[in-house]
Amino acid sequence: MENTKNLFRMLPKVDDILEKEKIQIALEYIPRNIILESIREFLDEVRNDILNSKILKEELDNRINDISQIIIKKAKYKINPKLKRVINGTGTVIHTNLGRSLISKSIMEKVVDIASNYSNLEYDLEKGERGSRYSHIEDIICRITGAESALVVNNNASAVMLILNTLAKGKEVIVSRGELVEIGGSFRVPSVMEQSGATLVDVGTTNKTHKLDYENNINEETAILLKVHTSNYKIVGFTEEVDLESLVKIGHSNNIPVVEDIGSGVLVDLSKYGLSYEPTVQESIKSGVDVVSFSGDKLLGGPQAGIIVGKKDLINRMKRNQLTRALRVDKMTLAALELTLREYLDEQKAIKSIETLNMLTMDIRKIEEKANKLYNLLKHIEKVECKIEDDYSQVGGGALPLEKIKTKVISLYSKSIKVGELEENLRLFNPPIIGRIKNDKLYIDLRTIKEDELDIIFEGIISSIND
Repeated sequence: MENTKNLFRMLPKVDDILEKEKIQIALEYIPRNIILESIREFLDEVRNDILNSKILKEELDNRINDISQIIIKKAKYKINPKLKRVINGTGTVIHTNLGRSLISKSIMEKVVDIASNYSNLEYDLEKGERGSRYSHIEDIICRITGAESALVVNNNASAVMLILNTLAKGKEVIVSRGELVEIGGSFRVPSVMEQSGATLVDVGTTNKTHKLDYENNINEETAILLKVHTSNYKIVGFTEEVDLESLVKIGHSNNIPVVEDIGSGVLVDLSKYGLSYEPTVQESIKSGVDVVSFSGDKLLGGPQAGIIVGKKDLINRMKRNQLTRALRVDKMTLAALELTLREYLDEQKAIKSIETLNMLTMDIRKIEEKANKLYNLLKHIEKVECKIEDDYSQVGGGALPLEKIKTKVISLYSKSIKVGELEENLRLFNPPIIGRIKNDKLYIDLRTIKEDELDIIFEGIISSIND
């Protein structure tokens, strides 16, 4: 007990800590209330450790000696932005946890110009009267997809919910049991359907669904035949599904609209560029599907958005739905999406200028060139063994789950630091560098590394080894 009291007596007062030279300098750029909050947090943590016998006098001496650095570090963490740039060395191109698709700097410069100034967001410049925020983007979406009309909401789950709520609230929606997907974060098609007010009627089995499964379940309560593209997994082996054209015939012969959630939003035939075939939005529209929904920030390569295209009368009903205002997108999203879509007017330009498509279709020789540059930087670091190796990148974003894209990686190994520590140090570097651990080595995939990031990785590894 006496020892505990002695430890408590060692703790400095708040005012005394505030008077320390380094704290006084920090107060010039960190708000006083943040410094005070950090001081109190520090003191509370130490008191708690003393009460729980987790700290001895020697360690307490060290903490008090480092008190200024500890408090300033805490305070900086509080004031620094939490969302920050990250260097993606994982090789997963559309990395859900790392922000999905990248938007090019040239597009972002134009977005910043629009967002930092007044704009014609809801103003018709020709007529000099109130306009619609969707008018700026509807034409370009329809031009590219071949659809009659279009609407944009904040993500594809919202798009599906809006479609179902508008066209099938209080009615039944027929969908194959093998297409009841989970899209991540425990968001599932049946749950979205329930929230929309529609009733799910799942037909067929997990691996096989036939035309009769749909036809035998159609009744006066059926509002939609729903097709969900299983872009984030594949069922192989003893399987059968009803193709889109057949489903459209069933729907139209019964005057029931056919809706497709195509997921990743492919607007070019990726098989022309060495990747597996993935159905495009244009093909769905040509097949006669009445409404198609897809994401903006996956294979399309734009900002997060849910894009709905299809028959004009059905889209108009969605525009009048009160949910649409709750799900609408802001001017920055609209600007980034419009500018990204305009790249698709020239497919070859889109492949080069849209970061996601560029990374996915990047020539292996270009990747090897980057690997050689990074290797030549790293080979001079004494404490690190590095090697260029063959490996595979992934598409990510719940798209093309079986696709393995040949790539070049740098493997890193050090006898002076464990691979877990190296990974952690790089992850906590500024900017954070994210790799992947395999076979007790850290791997950096050059497919997802930009040219101007090579020097940063070099600096990060030196810093991580010497920490």
